[in-house]
Amino acid sequence: MTASTKPFIKVLLVDDHLLVLDGLVARLELEAHIQIVGTANNGEEALTKAAELMPDVVLMDVSMPVLGGIDAAKRFREEQPNIKVLMLSMHHDREYILPLVQSGASGYVLKDVSINELITAIETVNQGGTYFSAGASQSLFTAYVDTADTDVEALTRRESDILIELASGYANKEVARRLGISVRTVETHRQNIKNKLEIHTTAGLTKYALEQGLIN
Repeated sequence: MTASTKPFIKVLLVDDHLLVLDGLVARLELEAHIQIVGTANNGEEALTKAAELMPDVVLMDVSMPVLGGIDAAKRFREEQPNIKVLMLSMHHDREYILPLVQSGASGYVLKDVSINELITAIETVNQGGTYFSAGASQSLFTAYVDTADTDVEALTRRESDILIELASGYANKEVARRLGISVRTVETHRQNIKNKLEIHTTAGLTKYALEQGLIN
């Protein structure tokens, strides 16, 4: 899909660091299908501006003054459920990520990802999907492994990443592209996941991931 045929996306950027905001605005405005409709410095300001500007996606930092990302995400879910919330953070610890998943955020991207991955994340949540960068998805899966009462053999890090991608609705070819591996490798891991979890359908894997809070 070329830039001219990609869905047009209106984005509101929220971060309390002006240098971060300026950098994101400068880079994302280079994308023809992305329009930065405004910026905000905290969650309260983001809610006010979103009501006025009606963005498709709010790209929001987790740690902010006045109203932080977790509480802001909850209020977006309650007050403006049609707006997708994508969290951007330097934290990969599960104590940050799990509450955000529960708050209704559509994704969580670490600040060390490439700009191309950030754009992919924005596009994905805009289309109704979920997106968690590799470090965030691993933290989610580790949290499940640590708390689950199960005798199932723990998945490898790569398998857990692939499980989340599959459960988020991506086909083998798209998973391979997103993770930078071959389609054959995805197929092999997919079969291993099914065998370890004793779940043999994609619908079953998706249900499992939803029940465990790996996706929302």
